Amino acid sequence: MEGVLKNFRMGRHHQTDNQMVLVVSSVTKKDQAAKLVGKAVTWTTPGNKAIKGKITAAHGNSGAVRVLFEKGMPGQSVGKKVKIE
Repeated sequence: MEGVLKNFRMGRHHQTDNQMVLVVSSVTKKDQAAKLVGKAVTWTTPGNKAIKGKITAAHGNSGAVRVLFEKGMPGQSVGKKVKIE
């Protein structure tokens, strides 16, 4: 299964570098997104290094989910595809 990283998880005055919002094309409702909690996510850098994360919660009512990555994500990851296992 694949998804697209939409943005960093942000507050009014800051952004959290190791948490991102992920949109999965086949998921459109909050209850469907809740079923993905706990699954592993992998983003491959242009240099072929893998950064791993885990889906922690649903984000909003449209089926987006929050992903907690093991380290800070670069800005070039926004808009890129990730693999969900």
